[in-house]
Parts: sequence; C-alpha cells; structure tokens
Amino acid sequence: MQTWQQWVSMGDLDIDLNTGLIGKYRIIKKLGEGATSEVYLCRDDFHDRDVAIKRVRSSALSDAVDGPVYARFFAAEAALVGRLQHPNVVHIYDAVPDPSSPYVVMEYVPGTTLRTFCRPDQLLPLELVVEIGFKCAMALGYVYRQGLIHRDVKPANILALVNDAGAVTDVKISDFGSVLNLTAESTQIHQVGSLAYMAPEQLDGEVPDCRADIYGLGAVLYHLIAGRPPFEASSQAVLMNQIYNHEPAPLSGQRSGVNAAVDQVVLKALAKDPKERYPNWDAFAQALSGLIADHQVPRGHLQGVLDSERFNLLRSLDFFTQFGDVELWEVVHRAKWQRFPFGHALYRRGEEGRTFHIMAQGTVEVYRDNKRVALLGAGTSVGEMAYLAPSPDLRRHSTDVVVTEPATTISFTPDVMMQLSPACRHLFDEAFIRVLVRRLHAAHEALAHPRRIM
Repeated sequence: MQTWQQWVSMGDLDIDLNTGLIGKYRIIKKLGEGATSEVYLCRDDFHDRDVAIKRVRSSALSDAVDGPVYARFFAAEAALVGRLQHPNVVHIYDAVPDPSSPYVVMEYVPGTTLRTFCRPDQLLPLELVVEIGFKCAMALGYVYRQGLIHRDVKPANILALVNDAGAVTDVKISDFGSVLNLTAESTQIHQVGSLAYMAPEQLDGEVPDCRADIYGLGAVLYHLIAGRPPFEASSQAVLMNQIYNHEPAPLSGQRSGVNAAVDQVVLKALAKDPKERYPNWDAFAQALSGLIADHQVPRGHLQGVLDSERFNLLRSLDFFTQFGDVELWEVVHRAKWQRFPFGHALYRRGEEGRTFHIMAQGTVEVYRDNKRVALLGAGTSVGEMAYLAPSPDLRRHSTDVVVTEPATTISFTPDVMMQLSPACRHLFDEAFIRVLVRRLHAAHEALAHPRRIM
C-alpha cells in the first residue's frame, strides 16, 4: 500500500475532475497517484480544515483478479472512520463507498515520510530516531488496544511533521488499508505488507499478533539508523531467505554513536522467533526510552527535555494515575513546563491566580500568616482555584506558596484547559476532586475530628 505522502515527491499533477469537487470536498490540488488510487488535497469547508482524500480508481476495482482485494483494502480503512483518536495516528474522518470510485477522507499532514530519512546522506540524529521509535511504539500500542494490527509498518507509512528549519517535530502512523481487525467477523486478507519489513511469520501467512508489527518497527528503526534495511537482495526469493535464515548485521559497526545497548534494543525487536521479541508494545517503548534515560545515545541537537521523558514522568505522578496514553500526550503537548529555584514564590497572598501548577519534581511550602500549613511534593496540584473558582474573588490566593526544593512544574491557564479534549478535562476534574478530598481529610485529622473522611 502507498500513502499520499509518497506521491507528493512526484510533483503536482493536473486536476482532471470536471466538477472541482470530490463529494462535498473542494479540490485544492492533486497530490499524486499510485497504481490503484489518486490522492488530492481538498478543503472541508464545513469543518474549516484541509484534508487528504484517497480515491480508488474505478479501473482498479473492476480488475477481475485484484479488484476484490482493492475493495477489501478500502473497506478496512473505511471501518476505522472516527475510531482512532491518537496524536501520533492519522485521523480517518470519512469514507464514501461510491460505486465507481470510493474514497477515504483523512487528516492532512504537511511534511514528508520517514522514507526521506532512510538515505545514508539524510540520516536523522540518533537520539531523534530513538524518540521517533518511542512515539511510534506508543501509537501502535494504542492501535493494538483497539483490536488492530497494522501489518504494513514501514518508513513510507510513517508521516513526519517538519518545521520551517527542516527538523522533524512529530510523527504519525498512516495507511490502514492492510490492517488486521481482530474483532471483525468478515474474512480478511492475510500475507500482506512490504517484504523488507515483514516478520517471518507474516511471510508464512500466519495470523499475526502485535509482535509482527514490533518486528516491522524494529526494521524501520534499523533502516533509519543504518541507512539501509536489515536485509537487502536483488530478488524476492533471496530476500525471503535472508529474513528466514540470516541475522541482521550489528548496527554498532555501521554508524558512530551506536553502542551495544542500542544494538540490543533494535535487534531484539527483529528476532526470528516472536517469543524472543518484546512481549508487548509498552515493553518495547520503555526499552527505547531507557536508552535516553540511561544516556546510551548521544544528545546532540536535542539538548532539552524530550517528549518521551515528559510522558514517562507524567505516568509516574499520582495526579495522572487515571489518565490514558492519549490524554497524557495532550498534557505533554499543551502544558507549560517550568523550573523554579529555591525560594521562588509561586503565589503571593492577595494575588489573583491565572495559572495552576502540578508538581513534577521538588517541593513547595504553603504559608498562612507566616505559619507553615502544608508541604507539597511531586504529584499534587497547587493553585487549582484559578481553574475551579467561579468568580475572580475566589481566585485570589489566601496563602503564600514558596519553593523549598528546586521544582519542575506542569502549568496550565484556564484558557489552555479549554483547548483540551472533554475527556482530558474530565480526568483533570476527577484528579482535583481526589486532591481536595485528601486535603480535607488531612485537615480533619489535624483538628482531631472524630469523623474520618475517606
């Protein structure tokens, strides 16, 4: 399967549709075409957004041999409309089973694909490859929890968002035409994928589990690090023999900065026997993030705190215990991460609050009338009335809050909170309730109140 981003590199092609529309979507330009489909950049005027539309050619569907296969690929993506809601997965907005040329409406992602960075002269920094691997593993873990196996994980199916300076800022998994839906009752096609990234059990036509996709992502990371895939051959037969019987060459001899720890993580994902790979996506993701946490990869351009580090820090905090991966990524991307030195006053009595903080590291002391009334550490919130209070008067701080151990906080304003999804805001509300109940309970205990509030 090809993605629309693959076709962008071919250059803009002429639009030959008479109406200037695909259904209700206004065509902006043709992005490209493949053997079975055409892809257009279109405008969704109702939702005020650009979209990418992949339209299957009627000639492909009418093919006596392959037509039913192409129809299955379309049906596989169509079944996922609105189902995948993850920041590192391309959203599928709509699917229209037009009798002659059915089409899928997807999130438009400006940029390129990871295939661009597989060339020896275009390789990404090693720490960025590991960070990309972590995000892809977390995204594919989410996909697997929805009962889906991608089955075509390869560089061309991972879209890279690129900033004005040409640096990759994020990635998104795309193209679910080959997906295996473990919950579907209909017959599905097996032995699909791209040969260079297919696990041995996929070649055998076995029904795979998530470890087949783990192999695929391992092969992608190998390609991004080494500038070549794990196996290369001039014919499919020779390539299949290598996948079955040969071991990939160690990465440590192919690129500077690659040590035995990096080799071990990637090659474990490429084990011939699925039982010898990572047992699940979380194990693979944590092995990748461990390379960064344990300083096993050089920190070149990415000197700041990485998204993977922030994500894992959030996972460890009590405040975010009930948050799922999708909501945690929202916090990673939306929150303002700040560091404060000893003695810094987060709040002064009488000031009106416009921010609240969740303590990630360090401690603060709370003073009322120069008397310490609380010591707060990692995992709790400070100043939440800025968000919860119904009036400005109630948002005025009644205490002084001072940093007593250098602190890292995750801060929000009410305006930023409103940009979060309803599900994420609901989890914040539940977390605030837990914090307030614990504080009320502590106050009762301090006053030796006879009733215990649990």
